Amino acid sequence: MRQLARRLLLVSLPIGLALPAMTMAKEVELPKTMAWTAYGTNSSGYAQAVAIGGMLQDQYGTAVRVLPGDNDVSRMTPLKTGRVDLCACGIASYYGAEGVLMFAHPDWGPQPLRVLTTSTASFGLALAVAGDLDVETPADLKGKRIAYIRGDDALNKGTEAYLAFGGLTWDDVERVDFPGYARSFDGIIAGEADASFTTTVTPPAQQLASSPRGISWPTLDPNDEAAWQRMQAVAPYFRPHQVTSGAGDVSSDNPVDSASYPYPIIVANADLEDNSAYGLIKALQENYDAYKDNAPGAAGYALENQDLTWVIPFHDAVVDYYKEIGVWTEEMQAHQDELVERQNLLLHTWDKFTAGDVPQEEDAFREAWMKARATALSDAGFAPIFE
Repeated sequence: MRQLARRLLLVSLPIGLALPAMTMAKEVELPKTMAWTAYGTNSSGYAQAVAIGGMLQDQYGTAVRVLPGDNDVSRMTPLKTGRVDLCACGIASYYGAEGVLMFAHPDWGPQPLRVLTTSTASFGLALAVAGDLDVETPADLKGKRIAYIRGDDALNKGTEAYLAFGGLTWDDVERVDFPGYARSFDGIIAGEADASFTTTVTPPAQQLASSPRGISWPTLDPNDEAAWQRMQAVAPYFRPHQVTSGAGDVSSDNPVDSASYPYPIIVANADLEDNSAYGLIKALQENYDAYKDNAPGAAGYALENQDLTWVIPFHDAVVDYYKEIGVWTEEMQAHQDELVERQNLLLHTWDKFTAGDVPQEEDAFREAWMKARATALSDAGFAPIFE
């Protein structure tokens, strides 16, 4: 049985254990202009895209135009239509590659996405819990009032994954619905809820930390294999992460064993020109010092922060670069091949499904697609996930 999410992170390997490097390094060849989408102008993802664009302009004369998007669909639609080259996206890029949640829709379906690079910085993605409660691990959340954000699949899936780590489901807690993410933190401060999913460094988390209730972050034991299996069965993109930046007293001197996944995730369509993909990853690695301090979280693009066996396949030209520098292993290649095979299966299944007599009503369409998707994946030996 194939497993989608192998628990492997990039480690330093002797060159002899890596696949043979390319015989000659290629030069960086980038187009004169590139267009990206990113989160809103006040986000760290937008700031990072601008910082990278500044480096590309200074070093290679490439002008980068960054288009802010208010939500996942507005960020990914220009990529789908070819209006932009890249998207500095969030975890919705994984949902898009899988054709689930907001992408299990007649206008979308699975997308042929490829990763160029990702940023994993010092913050984590976790459940912020009111500090006046005795919550030390996710298991302690049983019976607590947990925020559910209407219309935000990514946040709710993150919450579900944390509950699963503790052996819990939504049935084991009191779900409290909120119309938006910021409103959920107002609710915690007002005593209407006890926890909400967030990044550890966001202003709402800082606001909660400064309130009379205070803030705490549940600890996730990195060695509890069964708990991690439960969490990754819900959301396979989570990885163990020692958080050193966060609201409250989280710091390098007082880290928290928690979880994270990359943000931003810089993705392109699989047909992005090889020169652009190769040029970008090489430019980012060889000029790291030129941009790493120019935006919050930009240090997360360092080579040691790249998870080379994550959940979305890399662009072929990016793989070529990692082979060239001697860090790409046979195991990484096997994982890459498996992800590409999975994605091709999803694309074929979508084409076959939509060519048939499909329901016109959106909920019925989604239900029928998810059933067809799960059957195709299971028959091929893949874990369906999100079924």
